Amino acid sequence: MSNNNKTTSLQNIFKEIPSSFSSKIPDIQISGIAIDSRAVKPGCLFVAMQGGTLDGHDFIQKAIENGAAAVVGDREMDGLAVPYIRLENPRQVLTWLAAAFYDWPARKLTVIGVTGTDGKTTTSNLIYKILIAAGIKAGMISTVNAVIGEEVLDTGFHVTTPDAHDVQNYLAKMVDAGLTHVVLETTSHGWAQYRVDACEFDVGVVTNITHEHMDQHGSYENYRAAKARLFSSLERTKEKPQGNPRLGVINRDDVKSFDFLNDFIKVNKLNYGLGDDADVRAEDIEYSSMGIKFTAVSNDFRIGVSSNLVGSYNVSNCLAALTATVYGLGIDPLVAAQGIATLDGIPGRMENIAMGQNFIAIVDFAHTPNALKVTLEAGRAFTSDPSPRARGEGVKEKGRVISVFGSAGLRDKEKRRMMAETSAELADLTVLTAEDPRTESLEGILEEMAAGARSRGGREGETFWRVPDRGEAIKFALRLAREGDVVLSCGKGHEQSMCFGRTEYLWDDRIAMKAALAEFLGIDGPKMPYLPSQDKKEAEWLRE
Repeated sequence: MSNNNKTTSLQNIFKEIPSSFSSKIPDIQISGIAIDSRAVKPGCLFVAMQGGTLDGHDFIQKAIENGAAAVVGDREMDGLAVPYIRLENPRQVLTWLAAAFYDWPARKLTVIGVTGTDGKTTTSNLIYKILIAAGIKAGMISTVNAVIGEEVLDTGFHVTTPDAHDVQNYLAKMVDAGLTHVVLETTSHGWAQYRVDACEFDVGVVTNITHEHMDQHGSYENYRAAKARLFSSLERTKEKPQGNPRLGVINRDDVKSFDFLNDFIKVNKLNYGLGDDADVRAEDIEYSSMGIKFTAVSNDFRIGVSSNLVGSYNVSNCLAALTATVYGLGIDPLVAAQGIATLDGIPGRMENIAMGQNFIAIVDFAHTPNALKVTLEAGRAFTSDPSPRARGEGVKEKGRVISVFGSAGLRDKEKRRMMAETSAELADLTVLTAEDPRTESLEGILEEMAAGARSRGGREGETFWRVPDRGEAIKFALRLAREGDVVLSCGKGHEQSMCFGRTEYLWDDRIAMKAALAEFLGIDGPKMPYLPSQDKKEAEWLRE
């Protein structure tokens, strides 16, 4: 990837990174770094790495044909037309190579890192809004996009943290644009794959660490350790002219991770939560379908906070953002509250799709058991009836929660059962459907989910259904809906594609919801996006 025709000595880059190398590094100029042979341009350094299904070493010749000036890999390679540097772990070194190539941009920025299982994108956006409200020239890199001044860059279809060289390129662009701060959303994959090791974090925030990615990390402990690398990185941050707050911010209410993180963090630390024992806490909380209100309290301030976001989990996200910015960056609490109030919402996060129907239709990204739980609880708050268990007890029925969701193929299989169990317990009606089945059998995934629903009293054909095509599933849920109900389509949120086999099909849950509502209401609207599961009609699925 090139950066404004920049060239740098490869030998000098290797001299700057914190590792020793036995290979002789050639003194040649490189104009960029690429990990995909198709992205190689003349003068690039091509870094070959083993991926999940492909091995970059198999594409070295193609990279050379496209103009690679040198190649890094971990295999023995002879007879190449360009210099080859063998390293033990090219993926780990990539982040340092990229940082050195772009002249260590993170050292010129105040970097706020946000990680967690759920809520990290929302918390990142809240922090960003607070920075802007404080008059700070800030940028943001999230799993949705990169914001650099007035420029907004899409970070892709299915991404975690962007790749290391992309992150450093974004940071360099921010420095060039005159920005002073950046909010960087990081994932466990990003930490496990060293993508952000050279980001010189000043403040680290964790929202929560619940069940997710067990297929990748092997255990909750390994997953938690990957997240915790954000805090150990604070110890290594170089001194910066603008100062080094080195503050760790953790969730007091996240029982499973709090004690571990509280003991793990060796720099300054604070916690936030809804209870009286939190350093920064919420009192007098008010919930509605229009947003949340509460009083944020610490030993140093007491301020009213209003947000357009909904649900108790967003109270926690607001507290995390307040703690990081007030105590980590010295922003006035009143200014921080003003910043929180300016965030209208996050694409695909509890996004209300209103087209004149007499019930609420929402698209949300909830794709973990905990995220689905809190999303269904938030949906319940939009109805007049406080609990599905109140049915038949003389309480007038005013609204039901109808959930639509799936579980991804080639990913954490235990999550399938857990999410279906959660919906069987907290929703009134559940529609199980596709979510990126990839090369797995969609029918097999749905059977695992159905078993989870049945284990919690779900009755197929009465309280839950299997509708494999996601578009048909959303339409089916709308036909179930009555006045005052809440229909929640969960799991895809802002994402722009869905994977069947090895193909990414263009898909946006918000467009799908609008298309389904338009058909339901008999009005003009967008066309339902195509998925290969449409080739088998809904009636066939339901008969089976």
